Amino acid sequence: MWRQLSATVAAALAEPVADWFLARGALSVSFDDAGDQPLFEPLPGETPLWQQTRVTALFEADIDTAGLEAGARRAFDGQITTWDSATLEDQVWERAWLEHFRPMRFGRRLWICPSGFAPPEPDAVNVTLDPGLAFGTGTHPTTALCLEWLDGLDLAGRRVLDYGCGSGILAVAALKLGAAQAQGVDIDPQALIASEDNARKNGVASRLTLGQPDGRPLASADVVVANILAGPLVALADAILAPLRPGGRLALSGLLAEQAAEVEAVYADRVAFAPARLREEWALLSGVKRNA
Repeated sequence: MWRQLSATVAAALAEPVADWFLARGALSVSFDDAGDQPLFEPLPGETPLWQQTRVTALFEADIDTAGLEAGARRAFDGQITTWDSATLEDQVWERAWLEHFRPMRFGRRLWICPSGFAPPEPDAVNVTLDPGLAFGTGTHPTTALCLEWLDGLDLAGRRVLDYGCGSGILAVAALKLGAAQAQGVDIDPQALIASEDNARKNGVASRLTLGQPDGRPLASADVVVANILAGPLVALADAILAPLRPGGRLALSGLLAEQAAEVEAVYADRVAFAPARLREEWALLSGVKRNA
């Protein structure tokens, strides 16, 4: 059993409150929105916070919650807007989450299946995926759009770059769909660990290269997919396009439908785009790199 304590504070106090929790034995601390304020487009290395941020800490069950609340209110001089506590029962958190993750089909032939589930169509292209701590399961509309786009390509013998690979779901799917080689790039080391693990589960690790963007040129690619956010897609346009050969296929996602025109404009002189594909409020831009 565990105790969960949450303090809502202004953004400027979120980090100090988190440090205060950790100094008093918190096992983990997380931030989330306490005021229904959307945040979009963090650039690499940024950690934006909400104007009203909920700082949540997890403690052992025997922690003195009343003493912690009194101490926190003294330490931060009445600047804690709300304070909540809850008891959490023991459970295997990863498997509890996976109870809500079921096999899903994307396009005509591609299935994403969590470990422990038999593929619904054994003769289809089946990707076994446990996302771990990295983003990317196929449940988000932008990931689904990218998977369907990959399913619609002839990837036989192609080289694919997954820029911002997260769990590795797109790179692994591309390899299972027939790509000869794939490269996954991400700024988060945890994403690279998850990608390698998922590639190994699917028997494609020998054909997947992983790394952080470090300024060195990336290997030439026939297909590039970048499922990140609109801001980074704009800021990193040159880095995303540089490895793509002329005539190669590009997909950009992670952007809202209302951001599609702005992102497309940055690439339009180098990419001939098809009409945007939309799902809920999200968009995917796809096209072919023009000849130099």
